[in-house]
Amino acid sequence: MPETAKSKAAKERAAEIARVLAILHRWGIHTLGQFAALEKEAVGARLGSIGLELWDRACGKTTRLLKLVSVPEPFEEAFEFENEIETVEPLLFILRRFLQQLSLRLEALYFVASELELEITFSDKNSYRHHFKIPEPSNNLEVLFRMLHTHLENFKSSSPIIAVALKAEATKPGSQQFNLFETALRDPARLSETLARLIGLLGPDRVGTPVLEETHRPDAFRMEPFAWQLKEKPGGTAPLPACALRRFRSPVPASMLLVKNRPAHLRSAEVQGDVARRKGPYRASGNWWDANAWERAEWDLELENGALCQCHSREGRWELDGIYD
Repeated sequence: MPETAKSKAAKERAAEIARVLAILHRWGIHTLGQFAALEKEAVGARLGSIGLELWDRACGKTTRLLKLVSVPEPFEEAFEFENEIETVEPLLFILRRFLQQLSLRLEALYFVASELELEITFSDKNSYRHHFKIPEPSNNLEVLFRMLHTHLENFKSSSPIIAVALKAEATKPGSQQFNLFETALRDPARLSETLARLIGLLGPDRVGTPVLEETHRPDAFRMEPFAWQLKEKPGGTAPLPACALRRFRSPVPASMLLVKNRPAHLRSAEVQGDVARRKGPYRASGNWWDANAWERAEWDLELENGALCQCHSREGRWELDGIYD
């Protein structure tokens, strides 16, 4: 990294002080008392301004203000159980006591909690850690306790619990003023609690915002963590399509009667009937370079009863993908 002017000046000053100290040692001066006993005018004439500054400091005639640095206060609570516990009730009781203490300490310093870190120690010396990101920083006891309670409802361990610790990250309470036609979530904490319950019931890979994958595979998407602060794109959002395909998860097995290799009659658990109009086949394939290779032929069908649907054939099997609105 390039040397800044400030660091260069500090190095030059240190070198000048070292030069003066070397001269004093040659004079036989090794203590502050010996140096202070010298006459100020003589020191200035022989050592210059740097010598006068050092002489004033040795005589206690300089004043240097102290920079007060407050030691950051850790907001942590820990507890070791006398007996091993195997149920969640004693754990929740201790965590509520932790939050009461942390809330009082945060409120006394005009802070709020922005994050929580939970650590549980088991009898086999293993530990479990979980990081909670608070949607809206707060030191409200009930809001913080609901986050922990919701997470621990579906918590399971193979070994009993012997210790628990809770740490809070403190921050200044923020204030925000919205525009005239802009609104915020009524209760971000409740939304976070609802998402936590859904993740506990369905799994973390089934809750979030669907994002399309970079592939031609139909209905290929991934789930990203849900964010309630939506960012509007420049120029506004694009209008929704006039016709939407309501996909089935997973595709519904179907039987297809073919006439000249073209769909003529569809039968499935969702819709069935003769085919009045058809478009296709639309052939698609991908991942031919690895073991996940796939290939299918898609058809858009209009049945005589007015139903519009999409289906595909793959390796001789037919499946119903969805129904158009």
